[in-house]
Amino acid sequence: MAVISAQPYDYLLPTSTGVALVIIDMQRDFLEPGGFGAALGNDVTRLQAIVPTLQRLQAAFRHLHVPVIQTVEGHRPDLSDCPPAKRQRGNAPLKIGDPGPMGRILVLGEPGNSIIPELAPRPEETVVEKPGKGAFYNTNLEFLLKTHNISHLILAGVTTEVCVQTTMREANDRGYECLLVEDATESYFPEFKQATLAMVRAQGGIVGWTATADQVLAGLQTWHAPPQVTVH
Repeated sequence: MAVISAQPYDYLLPTSTGVALVIIDMQRDFLEPGGFGAALGNDVTRLQAIVPTLQRLQAAFRHLHVPVIQTVEGHRPDLSDCPPAKRQRGNAPLKIGDPGPMGRILVLGEPGNSIIPELAPRPEETVVEKPGKGAFYNTNLEFLLKTHNISHLILAGVTTEVCVQTTMREANDRGYECLLVEDATESYFPEFKQATLAMVRAQGGIVGWTATADQVLAGLQTWHAPPQVTVH
């Protein structure tokens, strides 16, 4: 069994299969000027900085034929799956569903809701559309993971303390072994990212593990690559 050097202790990879890379919400609405992140007053360049690291991870997992799953947060055009409290919260100049520079904010199918071109999924790769912060709420993610016997999740994406952490906690409650890639996740607030990393690995990894991308890639090199798996 291969290991990834991690905190609070080594993360054990299963013998041959059962691992997936889950990239959370690397979509234009959060990373580009004119999107929802910028409308809330955030510096989106902070999130853009992790793109090269994510590209390295994505390429490595694809090379090993390990499932790469991405998520996007978005709502139906009629906003029937967007609670009014979510739409109103924050008192931003642009709210969910409003027209913006990249189409309607956080609405499925709009240009701004798409994954950034640098991390565009391949046709055979899974993209989970989620109406909430966590990737398990009102989605088919758990069904997909169980169908393909996936037990270990390597998580990355944005933002660390919101959608990434929520997904990781949801997965932990469902029995998945989760590792968060420290330099492949980011927040608009650096102190929130560091606090989340500390919370995840506290008390012997109460939520999961953390490791750098280099540590993850080094562990993968010693792992026996499974046969090709496609998650639909």
